[in-house]
Amino acid sequence: MANRTSKLTDRAVDALPANDSDAVYWDGELTGFGVRVRASGRKTWVFQTRVRGRLRWFTLGHYGAPGIENLGAEEARAQARQLLALAKRGIDPREDRDGDPDAYRAPSPSVAELGQRFLDDYVPAHCKPGTQALYRRMVEKFIVPALGDMPAGDVQRKDVAELHHSLRATPYQANRMLGVLSRMFVQAEIWGWRPDGSNPCRHLRQYKEHKRERFLSPEEMARLGAVLRAAEAEMPAAVAAFRLLLMTGCRKSEIRDLRWEYVTADAIELPDAKTGGRAVPLGPGARAVLESIPRTPGSPWVFPGRFPGTHLVDLQGPWKIIRKRAGLEDVRIHDLRHTFASQALALGESLTMIGKLLGHTQVQTTARYAHLARNSIQSAAARITDSIGDRIGDSIGDGIGGSIGGAHAQDGDPPDAA
Repeated sequence: MANRTSKLTDRAVDALPANDSDAVYWDGELTGFGVRVRASGRKTWVFQTRVRGRLRWFTLGHYGAPGIENLGAEEARAQARQLLALAKRGIDPREDRDGDPDAYRAPSPSVAELGQRFLDDYVPAHCKPGTQALYRRMVEKFIVPALGDMPAGDVQRKDVAELHHSLRATPYQANRMLGVLSRMFVQAEIWGWRPDGSNPCRHLRQYKEHKRERFLSPEEMARLGAVLRAAEAEMPAAVAAFRLLLMTGCRKSEIRDLRWEYVTADAIELPDAKTGGRAVPLGPGARAVLESIPRTPGSPWVFPGRFPGTHLVDLQGPWKIIRKRAGLEDVRIHDLRHTFASQALALGESLTMIGKLLGHTQVQTTARYAHLARNSIQSAAARITDSIGDRIGDSIGDGIGGSIGGAHAQDGDPPDAA
């Protein structure tokens, strides 16, 4: 959040409150000069300006932070004016001038400050809500605690490698953290906080991830169906949502956030799914589920929330109850999507078709089901072989020890011509 004040003085900064999220208060007299107030109450002087067309951001020092020398408003303003004067002369304070690497150089913003700007400026504009939550978790839980106090410009590959290695017990989290940190440093280069091409995450290898491919067997689907029928009166919205997930192969968010305007006679037209807009075809069973859901007057949501204007948020709670009753406690909601794919393969659908049904944009994403396709092919071959065997079984049996087609020929006599 950014605000503008008439003039930043010590008294004015003392009066600035800490809010639920970080905020920057800009000076009304000196453009680009401001103070960042963190949710913790810590206050830091900042300055931003353009040097030869490139935006540069500087952390000048801290104000009133316990244990850290207090940099007053006039001192900070003087530093900002010096940086502005250099910028007007085309001198980049972050670059080595006349062989002195510290000349004209203000302290580099910390990784914590980079992370906050990344979450404030980049993530909301470029990421969907689910990705925003993932990025925030990676920054706040892993990146800032480990690297937050380091200047963003000083982080080296070995620092990132150590952090990545510390998370090796959870390869998925380690790799997601590395991806988020890499994106942060890309933005640091764009914002002028690091030199171009200096991303310290480059060349680090991700850990091998073992994708979980749990799907329901026919017997497990029957058990789940019985539990869903028994729970209809208790949790009708959740039961309908789980049925739609199973019958469409949709992602949880696509069903949870579904609006009636997206539902047509034969499809769900999603304008902004994970991979962009897509149409989810509806079979008779899925259409019947949607037709059974009562509409809430004034609500656009297929699954309204408890409060007006909101949609259903929590499916995990009801799912834990349902799966426990069905004896499927290792099954996640996402495994219903896997079950849809496995059933499609069992019925002979190609991986290409399944990719279209699931909304995959890359063949590699659907390729994870290839081993299930091989199982389906093997089953089909077995069925065909058994069918042929049923018809020619006697001939094969008679031919053991003789020759098929010539089992009754005498020694030396040629078999009958075809």
